[in-house]
Amino acid sequence: MSGPCTFLRPRSVRRGAALTLVFGCVVAVGTASGLWDGETANAARLPARSVARAADRAEVARAAAEAMAHGKSGAQAAEEVVSRSGDRWGAVYSAREFEDVRQALDGSYVGVGIWVRGGHGGRIEVARVQPGAPAGHAGVRAGDRLRTIDGRAVTGQPVTEVVARLRGAGDGGRPARAGTPVELGLERGGHAWQEPLHRTRLATETVTARRWAADRTTRITVGSFTRSTGEQVRRAVRKAPAGDRILLDLRGNSGGLVTEAVTAASAFLDGGLVATYDVRGEQQALYARQGGDTGRPLVVLVDGGTMSAAELLAGALQDRGRAVVVGSRTFGKGSVQMPSELPDGSVAELTVGHYRTPAGRLVDGRGITPDLAVRGGAEDRARTVLSGLGGGA
Repeated sequence: MSGPCTFLRPRSVRRGAALTLVFGCVVAVGTASGLWDGETANAARLPARSVARAADRAEVARAAAEAMAHGKSGAQAAEEVVSRSGDRWGAVYSAREFEDVRQALDGSYVGVGIWVRGGHGGRIEVARVQPGAPAGHAGVRAGDRLRTIDGRAVTGQPVTEVVARLRGAGDGGRPARAGTPVELGLERGGHAWQEPLHRTRLATETVTARRWAADRTTRITVGSFTRSTGEQVRRAVRKAPAGDRILLDLRGNSGGLVTEAVTAASAFLDGGLVATYDVRGEQQALYARQGGDTGRPLVVLVDGGTMSAAELLAGALQDRGRAVVVGSRTFGKGSVQMPSELPDGSVAELTVGHYRTPAGRLVDGRGITPDLAVRGGAEDRARTVLSGLGGGA
């Protein structure tokens, strides 16, 4: 899995990023899998507003069909149309690649079971190790420095590209299958070594909780928004001891299903607006459920790897005055992609709209600005802020 990500070339890493759960909110994937219904999404239509045109579905499909009629690759022709359109987040996937996206949204992935984050001087560090995964069995620990993957240096690379390489999807390629080998170059306390591993299919652990009894703080970390993540957040809040403050850690959260982010927002809000979005000029709104915990002090941790659905959640809690946001400016991925199947079975995912926070702030290209900007020691600062907010209800 992944940690904080900083895209330098959005479209060049788009495909690999999506296949490693480092992708934006794929609204139509939710639609296709039955997640984007009126009850789940709490969507309400607003007055229509025009949006900038990216690539047109019919145009892309026509290019693919014409290429196939001449014995050429329909997917490649579609990719050329998307590229020329200037659609920053548009992409074309093979049928297998898109199925991997669906599986990822269902909460599984092929990898070695580590989350990574960017560190000082371009270092790539292991943020967390999934218990029972290949990396965990090999003794890899949080805090270890990742130096190489299959002999290629990773220092200074965008975390998204590092994650893609861990998944075997480097340079925009398809992800590797379970059982394929990968060798990690690691360092701990000045000791460097090579660790040969084999990728396997793992269940995604998107929500974890840790409690500090001394200052009565429960940290809830959300790695991405796959199926059931929202309910996991709600359960974690309910299980937190009475009087505990909540630190919601969205650092490195790559996004996922918007409906799950809305459900997560419902853990902290008593109904009300979470976000608005437009699809081809038609605006809609997303609302939280009623009955969330509105009494506990809440701080949200974000960074440059906080993307898409995670940005919507942070922005909603900030705009609604429910949380203090601490960290660094988020990535700025706030566009809506809609997939459509092409004649050869590949899938073109095209940008059709954009998201806004409850206060009307555009997320795409701008991100969410924290209330307290912090780089080093963000978690410690966040806990200090929490201590000044008093005890929970």
